[in-house]
Amino acid sequence: MKLRDILEIVEGKVIAPEDADLDIEISKVAASDLMSDVLALTEPGSLLVTGLATPQCVRTAGVVGIPVVIIVRNRDIMPETLRAAETAGVVLCVTKKGMYEVCGLLYTAGLQPVFNQG
Repeated sequence: MKLRDILEIVEGKVIAPEDADLDIEISKVAASDLMSDVLALTEPGSLLVTGLATPQCVRTAGVVGIPVVIIVRNRDIMPETLRAAETAGVVLCVTKKGMYEVCGLLYTAGLQPVFNQG
């Protein structure tokens, strides 16, 4: 699914970089506020849904090859986080919706979890 479609589903918007590629293809989603879980359980090319609005979440995404981070709950985004997204080459998005709702919407739309034990 393209990022533009994901943003429409979750009523989100890109905040960095301004010229982000909205045609990025995403097929799997991880949701976590624990960056240790992100490091251990995610797959390159997946989407990260998080409530963390810190530079650490963006840097972690960059390290594991996550191209897009969506920050939930309408958090205030620090300028340092925006700079980290630009530096790491990660598309940073925000939505007013909560994590549970965003994950449910994306799962219903056909996106799969990155870690599926079933």
